[in-house]
Amino acid sequence: MLREVFEVMELLEDPKASGKAVCQWLKSKGVEEVETFSVEGEKGKTDFVKVHIVSGRKWGPTLGIIGRLGGVGAPPNRVGLVSDADGVIVALACAAKLAIMRAQGDELPGDVIVATHICPRSPIIPHDPTPFMDSPVDMATMNRYEVDPRMEAILSIDTTKGNWVFNQLGFAITPTVKEGYILRVSPDLLELMRVVVNGPPAVLP
Repeated sequence: MLREVFEVMELLEDPKASGKAVCQWLKSKGVEEVETFSVEGEKGKTDFVKVHIVSGRKWGPTLGIIGRLGGVGAPPNRVGLVSDADGVIVALACAAKLAIMRAQGDELPGDVIVATHICPRSPIIPHDPTPFMDSPVDMATMNRYEVDPRMEAILSIDTTKGNWVFNQLGFAITPTVKEGYILRVSPDLLELMRVVVNGPPAVLP
């Protein structure tokens, strides 16, 4: 799905990026169920996007993929796409690739709901060693629009490069969280990461 990642990056690096533009791109990839809505916060507005990839095989659970971020850009303080956009890039690329696979007859056992938001003008929070991208809406609002009751499990994709606890190229997996409890790291996710990176998986403590 490298092609989809590149296409999303080009789409979002536009300072005029919007939920409407993202929906048009997703529909061009074969996504049938997608919606966007603008939400105004104290620090600006953002466009939430929600995609529902319906599987022809209904016996599996519904998986949620949430691209978590503050913003995809922060002009005039930052030029171009910021690293905080990694979550939305991966989530939208997944949605596009799943739609392409479904059109080719390669379906997952259950449905997938992808949710994220598009904010090309994010406020900035001063932080050392690098500033953080803030969000125009608070966490409760993001949860309200991104977490869907139909999601039986959620893969939440987030990024931060402003820390020294765990900092490496690529990605890492966190332990599973269920009903407030932090469980052991999922063996299935560790195996998937091992195959993808062709090496030992990385776990964020």
